[in-house]
Amino acid sequence: MSKKNDDKRHIVIVGAGGGGTAVARSLSAKLDPSNYRITMINPRSHYVALPATIRMAVYDVDKIDERAFVPLDRVFLNGNGTLLQDKVKAIEKNKENGGRVLLESGEYVDFDVLVLSPGSIWGGPIAFPEGEQETKEFIKTGRDAFKGAQDIVIAGGGAIGIELAGEIKDAWPTKNVTIVHGNGALLNKSYPDKFRKRAEQRVRAHDVHLVLDDFVDTFEPTNGIIKTRKGVELRADLVVSARGPRPNTAFIGSSLGADVLSDGGFVKILPTFQLPNYLEIFAIGDIIDWPEQKQLLKAVQHAAIVTSNIQAYMSDHGTKLKQYKGQSETIVITVGKNGGVSYIGILWGIIVGDWLTRLVKSKNVLVNELRGGVGY
Repeated sequence: MSKKNDDKRHIVIVGAGGGGTAVARSLSAKLDPSNYRITMINPRSHYVALPATIRMAVYDVDKIDERAFVPLDRVFLNGNGTLLQDKVKAIEKNKENGGRVLLESGEYVDFDVLVLSPGSIWGGPIAFPEGEQETKEFIKTGRDAFKGAQDIVIAGGGAIGIELAGEIKDAWPTKNVTIVHGNGALLNKSYPDKFRKRAEQRVRAHDVHLVLDDFVDTFEPTNGIIKTRKGVELRADLVVSARGPRPNTAFIGSSLGADVLSDGGFVKILPTFQLPNYLEIFAIGDIIDWPEQKQLLKAVQHAAIVTSNIQAYMSDHGTKLKQYKGQSETIVITVGKNGGVSYIGILWGIIVGDWLTRLVKSKNVLVNELRGGVGY
């Protein structure tokens, strides 16, 4: 069954993360509903405030469960849009412009313009199921595991691993927490050594142990012990993954051809965010093949350009589209509720510590700001 039953031009947005919701909200304010329709397709009925999920995964504090999952009923301004709770299974292109997406329910939705913003597939304690009840059970199981463990090993020392360690030490200062990271310093080479060193200092100040330049290959302790790849023995009641996510793009490659994806599974794009051979299809957020760190606030910036470009594309088929030039790398990393470390990639590279990091993110993990972005 097709969802297109009139002559209005139809914009379909796949995914309700930071980028997808920003596009939906902006277009709903700018497009005339007598000429255009907007549909956002998402497997959940709610928006997930990702920066809050690490704290939420560890323990219940400040009603974070209620606030980190935000209903999507207000995402469209003036009611100018439709949320379809379903999952895209495939994309079918027309011979010329437009096409349709096939949903898991068996329905089809036609599109004139398609925005791909399905985000990432996460692992470890923030690999939330799509169902509401299943998510509640997943969170409870994870919290019980953290609460019951005394020796916790975290595999991965990027921002997720650092923040997870900080939350555990905030909740239970006497627990033993160890981060095992495959680099010689925390984070990755996108950030300068001086910042990575500062991050290490902040983590060690919270009595978190570090094993650098090594890997965890098994997540099941034997007699309360795990061995790293280099043979280091670590006491562990619980081993959790904090490794980076992978792009949620399998359905894109299987539909449009493997050549639309990079070797890492990211969607190849033009600087206008269009797919090179499918100019009516835009991709934004974590899934794009662009030399930058994947972050929610970058996706929101992508959305601003894509919103403008969709309007231009529909009015004159792309003769005045804006081009993305990238952004400087900035990151705000919490280490518990009262501190952390941040980097602003301008001038000589500005590093700030506990006070400003707490003000910007640590205290409320951006929940208020992110709720506002979807109308709450």
